[in-house]
Amino acid sequence: MDKLLNIALFDLNAGGLDLTIPAVLIAIAIIFLVIIICTSYVKAPPNKAYIITGLKKKPKILIGKAGLKLPFLERKDELLIEQLSIDIKTGDFVPTSDFIGVNIDAVAKVQIRTDEEGIKLAMKNFLNMNSTQINSQLVDSLQGNMREIIGTITLKELCNDRKSFGDQVQEKAQVDMNNLGIQIISCNIQHVEDKNDLITALGQDNMATIQKTASIAKANAERDVAIAQAQAAKDANDAKVASETEIAIKQNDLAIKKSELQVVQDTKKAEADAAYRIQEQAQRKSIEVANTEADIAKQEKEIELKMKEAQVREQALDADIKKAADAERYRQQQMADVELYKRQKEAEARKYELAQQAEAKKIQAEADLIAMQKEAEGIRAKGEAEADAIRAKAEAEAIGIDKKAEAMQKYGEAAVIEMLCKMYPMVAEAIAKPLANIDSITMYGEGNTAKMTEDVTKSFKQTIDGIGDSLGINFASLVAGFAGAKIATSKNGEQAALSSDELAKVVAAAKADTSSDDTIPAALNDSDDLE
Repeated sequence: MDKLLNIALFDLNAGGLDLTIPAVLIAIAIIFLVIIICTSYVKAPPNKAYIITGLKKKPKILIGKAGLKLPFLERKDELLIEQLSIDIKTGDFVPTSDFIGVNIDAVAKVQIRTDEEGIKLAMKNFLNMNSTQINSQLVDSLQGNMREIIGTITLKELCNDRKSFGDQVQEKAQVDMNNLGIQIISCNIQHVEDKNDLITALGQDNMATIQKTASIAKANAERDVAIAQAQAAKDANDAKVASETEIAIKQNDLAIKKSELQVVQDTKKAEADAAYRIQEQAQRKSIEVANTEADIAKQEKEIELKMKEAQVREQALDADIKKAADAERYRQQQMADVELYKRQKEAEARKYELAQQAEAKKIQAEADLIAMQKEAEGIRAKGEAEADAIRAKAEAEAIGIDKKAEAMQKYGEAAVIEMLCKMYPMVAEAIAKPLANIDSITMYGEGNTAKMTEDVTKSFKQTIDGIGDSLGINFASLVAGFAGAKIATSKNGEQAALSSDELAKVVAAAKADTSSDDTIPAALNDSDDLE
């Protein structure tokens, strides 16, 4: 950087420029910025993770990409994430589940997980460590897990299925590795030996078994070869006989087939000839039909042409008729306009006449109104006179009624009895009237006519009692009381009638109004009956 600065200053001086202090400061700042950027730029390889911490709470992780690290403010740490091979050895003989000591060498492939959680865990345990240091940190845990798995299987299982053993070690050790941010990629068994060479003995036993099996297999194979050879000879002979028989059958079938094919060929030829003749007839028929259709089409075209000519003539005729009709319509329109003008003038004249008539009727109506007003005044005067007469008559009648009331009050019970006596015949007549409409009466039982008379009398009494109940008057008591009073008065020698002057006034008033009211007792007309 110093070299670049010197070159820049030299170029500026060579150009004859006078450097001012601000320009120098700007140049120094630019150079300083370039130095900061150059020293801050970091690029992580694919097999390492750069952990940049300092300014932020969350560290920045770079894997196979570039970034910036501010000098003096941030620091950079490395984490190895490439695949590592770890040799796992038991160190001494470890007993299996069948108590046979074995010594096993295995190789585990491990790698730090590159997910966020794996990086965080690995940062706490393997930051800035190389592969040897990481190997030493993991080998003890893997060795312990392998020892545990050895104690759960037999020697024979271990020898027969090493892959299963390696998978079990990987599965068990992965639980511990997860807490360290490590992923076990594989675990392979390299070498197995036992303390007493039992594996070699098992191999020899297996070898003898294999040799025995091989000898038996060889004898069986030789036997099978002999049987197979005999069977092959037999099969060859059978095949030869069968082949010759098959050839004869095939030749016979071939001759039959040739005959059948000849028949089929002749039949097909005959059918082809017949089909040709049929096709020829069909072609001839098609040609005739086509000619006929062509003639029909020609005639249809001629008919269509004639129809077109007729339509043209019809359209020309329609045009002539329409032209004549338009002329007639114009003439009629002109006549209608003349007639309309004539009617308008007549209507205006009629309107004027009606207006004159209406004015005359208005004048006549005003005259009639005046006459009717005069007539109404006369009728009103006449009505007032008639009303005065009616009012005077009503006043006179009221005076007469008052006098009647005074006479009735003085007359007392005698008047009521008089009216009752006049009412009895009318009631009896009303009761007997329905019987007059009966043609004949047939009575059963005792009494006959007397019984019927008794029934009529009871009906009369019930009617009188009903009237008395409705008016609140006991007619029987009234008559009895009045009769008793008359008898008592006669015995005492007292005068029961009114004075002669009072009686004369009552009789005169009653006689004056006898024509308008028949309810005044007839006894008032005879003064002798009052005694």
